[in-house]
Amino acid sequence: MDNDYFSIDAILAENQKIQCTFKQKIPEMGHLGGGSERDILPQSKRQIPIWLAYIIVYSDWADFDIPQPFSNKVRNALRAEPRSVRLSNLVGAGTGWYVFGKTIMDMLGDEQGIEMSEMLVTTFKGRLVDVIDQAQHFAALGPVGGSGGGGGVDSAPQMFREGLDTTERELFVLAQESARRMKRWYEESSGGAKRML
Repeated sequence: MDNDYFSIDAILAENQKIQCTFKQKIPEMGHLGGGSERDILPQSKRQIPIWLAYIIVYSDWADFDIPQPFSNKVRNALRAEPRSVRLSNLVGAGTGWYVFGKTIMDMLGDEQGIEMSEMLVTTFKGRLVDVIDQAQHFAALGPVGGSGGGGGVDSAPQMFREGLDTTERELFVLAQESARRMKRWYEESSGGAKRML
């Protein structure tokens, strides 16, 4: 995360906690992760923020478990249908699923890191078309279209939008604005052409 030093998303991702299993006794550090013991004993498990886990894992004092948002259950659901998974529910505290995944990927070894990278990219590609499509659809409806007053008529698209990750939400907003500007440009340019005739 060296190049993400000033990124708020990276800071939030590094504040997420991961479960570490300690390999050796660490004296006078039992307070880490909310522990009440004086020392951390071998094989004890603690929830540690990622910014601290980097040091602990790279010093070979502990191993970490892949967090639940990237578990086999989630991976299988993403392989089956990436659009059906509500990414916004997987990671809390305003952290994006993709940013958190990149943070975890950076901590993994080569093979696991490549697997995580492929999962993140495949998921992103599998969801991107729907994100852009829905953004353009709602941009065409104007201010009335986004009110959600349809009484559940478009429940699948609405559930998809509610499950968007923070990165996808940013793209959604950008695509909406792009569609609005394109429509405005088209109307202004075609209106000018009609007046010239």
